[in-house]
Amino acid sequence: MGLMTETELGNAAASAQQRFCWIDPSAQVAADARLGPHVFIDADAVVGQQCHIESGAHLARGTVLENNVFVGAHAAFATAPGATQRPVVVKAGAWIGANASIVAAGIVIGAKAIVRPGAVVMRSVPPGAIVEGNPANIIGYVDAAKGPSPAQIAQSQSRASVETTQVKGVTVHHFPVIPDLRGNLSVGEFDRQVPFKPLRYFLVFDVPSRELRGEHAHHQCHQFLICLRGSCSVVADDGEHRVEVMLSSPDRGLYLPPMTWGIQYKYSADAMLLVFASDYYDPKDYIRDYADFMALVEAR
Repeated sequence: MGLMTETELGNAAASAQQRFCWIDPSAQVAADARLGPHVFIDADAVVGQQCHIESGAHLARGTVLENNVFVGAHAAFATAPGATQRPVVVKAGAWIGANASIVAAGIVIGAKAIVRPGAVVMRSVPPGAIVEGNPANIIGYVDAAKGPSPAQIAQSQSRASVETTQVKGVTVHHFPVIPDLRGNLSVGEFDRQVPFKPLRYFLVFDVPSRELRGEHAHHQCHQFLICLRGSCSVVADDGEHRVEVMLSSPDRGLYLPPMTWGIQYKYSADAMLLVFASDYYDPKDYIRDYADFMALVEAR
């Protein structure tokens, strides 16, 4: 990690002392880390390369900052008091705003995630997520382009249509609506409007609004999502581009091909999401760690 030598650490500690900082001798601080005045780094903390910690920030015992992490002024991290509890870990490229509080041991702030100023984080933050509030909730994802607007459904109610997105292979499908006094009808055909024949389906409903679903990719399985009732947002990511699509009508669907990282969030209280899958359930087909997913994308 390019850690300081004992001499460099001594020089850094002396320099920090001049700026009213305190670094415990057992802490590991990269030589090129930038520390503002009044920073406190407790025992066994780790600060990676090119980290920037602003004035008054408090890194509790065991806190781990990977490379290129920004920590705003007066942000504070919880201590892991016992051997059975893990410290807070902030993955590479994450950004922690001023006066943010990470209040529970074992929390992981994912790579390139953003914690808005003043947020109170009580549980782990996924990679690339943007959180704010008390308690902190996900309000968006970094670099997620907006997909086709639900308002465009009205333009295609009489016929099926497909719109591409910035994410490779991910498409938004509009199905025809047949209005009738006895009740409206919408219809789609597999292998025609939907690009595969399903072997499995599942329903997601009664999801608390702050919860996430998905957070995985598949090696082989294709998926097609329709929100039958209410609304939810889907984030699709191919490792290079990311798009967020709102599903809010039973005549609007989203196709996710294999090797697409998918997340569903912003569920309305009445949301019911129907998912068609091309394959039977196979736990070995799932990629559940975003770092593993990115490694596979880069290998391909």
